[in-house]
Amino acid sequence: MSLIDRALRMGEGKKFKKFEKQVALVNAFEAEMKLLDDDELKTEFAELRQRADDGEPLDDLLAHSFALTREAGRRTMGMRHFDVQLIGGMVLHHGDIAEMKTGEGKTLTATLPVVLNSLAGKGVHLVTVNDYLAKRDAEWMTPIYEALGLEVGILQSDNYDWAYKRAQYECDITYGTNNEFGFDYLRDNMAWASTDLVQRGHNFAVVDEVDSILIDEARTPLIISGPSDQPTKWYTEFAKLVDRLQRDVDYEVDEKKRTIGALESGIER
Repeated sequence: MSLIDRALRMGEGKKFKKFEKQVALVNAFEAEMKLLDDDELKTEFAELRQRADDGEPLDDLLAHSFALTREAGRRTMGMRHFDVQLIGGMVLHHGDIAEMKTGEGKTLTATLPVVLNSLAGKGVHLVTVNDYLAKRDAEWMTPIYEALGLEVGILQSDNYDWAYKRAQYECDITYGTNNEFGFDYLRDNMAWASTDLVQRGHNFAVVDEVDSILIDEARTPLIISGPSDQPTKWYTEFAKLVDRLQRDVDYEVDEKKRTIGALESGIER
């Protein structure tokens, strides 16, 4: 069952009728896009960026941007976005989930909202489940992005160089895993100076394998530690005091939760 058929069956017909009208607008640009040479393709996209800088809403630039991305895909990789992929891109752009089966081209589909939202000039993140997919998808789709004059960054968990990370985030588009984006966010919140920050904001993100990342992976919290403000000598001192306390009088033990809590008498001692 196609993306459109599934949506219609779920009662989303009105929304998808609107998307189909936008698909028609994208298709109307196709003949014009094919006449552009490679430099003109970049110039056309640069003009879209200027319109976005001037305050024109991205929704008004969607059809033109999608048409440019489709042409870049056809020209550089021989991969032309199908109409159903255009609709998938619109769904993602509006912050919804696009359920696409293996083989329906979700990696190619993601380039559409990614390129559109890069027009804002604030960076776009594409979140994947592991380093391999982040690197593979970024390198695979890079010809499309470069044909439009966009820079692509890749985060890898084995590279902790701050200058490298900052450079990847400065790119128009950054591919990485949920853990890398999450831990970089936590590290930035522990930074002492703005010069130590690697991320430049959170403008727009496309989440691949959304069920895995936002449900399965989200069950494991991201925990990061920093240097303690307390001298470690106190651990030794408290360890000496414990021998002078009595269980169930000064403290209680919860075997099931594997926790120990001090009682009032224990705090007084």
